[in-house]
Amino acid sequence: MIFFEKEATIIINCADRGSAGIGQDFSIMENREKLKDKKRIVVKVGTSSLIHPKTGQLNLFRLEKLVRVLTDIHNSGKDVILVSSGAIGVGFKALGLKERPESLPMKQACSAVGQGQLMMIYQKLFAEYNQGSAQILITKETMLNDMRRFNARNTFNQLLSLGIIPIVNENDTVSTEEIEFGDNDTLSAVVTAVVEGDLLILLTDIDGLYTDDPHRNKRAKLISEVPVITEEIENMAKGAVTKVGTGGMATKIAAANIVTDCGADMVIANSRDLNDLNRIIGGREIGTLFLAHKREHFNFRKYLTECPYLNS
Repeated sequence: MIFFEKEATIIINCADRGSAGIGQDFSIMENREKLKDKKRIVVKVGTSSLIHPKTGQLNLFRLEKLVRVLTDIHNSGKDVILVSSGAIGVGFKALGLKERPESLPMKQACSAVGQGQLMMIYQKLFAEYNQGSAQILITKETMLNDMRRFNARNTFNQLLSLGIIPIVNENDTVSTEEIEFGDNDTLSAVVTAVVEGDLLILLTDIDGLYTDDPHRNKRAKLISEVPVITEEIENMAKGAVTKVGTGGMATKIAAANIVTDCGADMVIANSRDLNDLNRIIGGREIGTLFLAHKREHFNFRKYLTECPYLNS
């Protein structure tokens, strides 16, 4: 287990560091500048970022904006993969349900209805910008099988070589509680590892990782950079579940463990302004950056089954 002193582990947002943090400011700027050179980028967007909070219906304006920004990033010469939640959320509204279902069969039914609707909208919007897209549905079982994982990597690589933007979601209609990822933060981290991505951007409803829950503690400060994930960082994560989505900061820290250990950087940022995707890739200090520190003996299966984050 690796521990660092607090000053070496977390770097608070520039506005809160004062004159004493000039050296840290330069280091952060340098690390952010390196994001400009990332070639294969995975973007994960959660259900709460895609719907109108009052009605639960799809926010088509935000979907169109997301598609336009991703297409523009792709046009700049980068490989782009989108991991999109929303199938179950779209499905339970389409079926007239008021709350997110709890039972597995009902979740699978909602996913079957919602995934088709969501993908149809994505493909229509991407087509408006003459950008090809493809649906890839993944299960944890697929990722645990070496041959299937190899085939999945080949499929991704072929699609990307053809200029296609893959749209990924978990195949909820066939996943069971024992073999499901459970949240798309983990799924997006797994996809980043499989495709050997350079950067994962998690879009969420919070500005990044804070020193405490900002909804409860007004003095909580945004952490700009996390060089190494320690137990202190783990303890800052607070789980949360909304009526339309799953996961919380705890799942994002778990995703960061996988991504950084496989050799990629990760950014947690607010989805409020989707143009921030361009700004992040352009080197702006937005959200929380987790720095890559590739482990020589990264064991994919072990990470999915044992989650040995701090203890390996």
